[in-house]
Amino acid sequence: MQEEIVNRVAQSKLETFNLEDYYPEGERVLFDIKDWLLEGFLLKEKDFREKAKNHDWEQFQGTYIALTCSTDAIIPAWAFMLITTYVSPYANKVIIGTLEQLESSIYQDIIKDIDVSFYKDKPVIIKGCSKKPVPQNAYIMITNKLLPIAKSVMYGEACSSVPLYKRK
Repeated sequence: MQEEIVNRVAQSKLETFNLEDYYPEGERVLFDIKDWLLEGFLLKEKDFREKAKNHDWEQFQGTYIALTCSTDAIIPAWAFMLITTYVSPYANKVIIGTLEQLESSIYQDIIKDIDVSFYKDKPVIIKGCSKKPVPQNAYIMITNKLLPIAKSVMYGEACSSVPLYKRK
């Protein structure tokens, strides 16, 4: 007589937290202002303001924007602020930085608002191997949020997890 195969993972109280479930749709755009500068280095206020005023900002509807300048130009703070006043009515989020910093900032907002009370006193596995570009910082942020709540925190998949924390 053969023994029945038992799926112990399915029977466990282990809860999976998948950051990919929280990934917001919307194009990520790196908006480089270097082309708005004289020879890529000199910001002329009048010209800069004119370009901002006449730019097609509606194209950024529903996007996430990372403002940057890829040259070594010294950009006054007001320049990025001015662009923000034009693009904010259309974009979901605007930051100064890289696309990676943008993703971290998006996830910071999302994780701040997640109610983790469901995970109280439960073993939690933070799922790895996402198909969407979840930033590494998001894993740190959700770990910090789960530590005071969860009985234990692991990373990976239920069949091959890495234990990270266990409450004493």
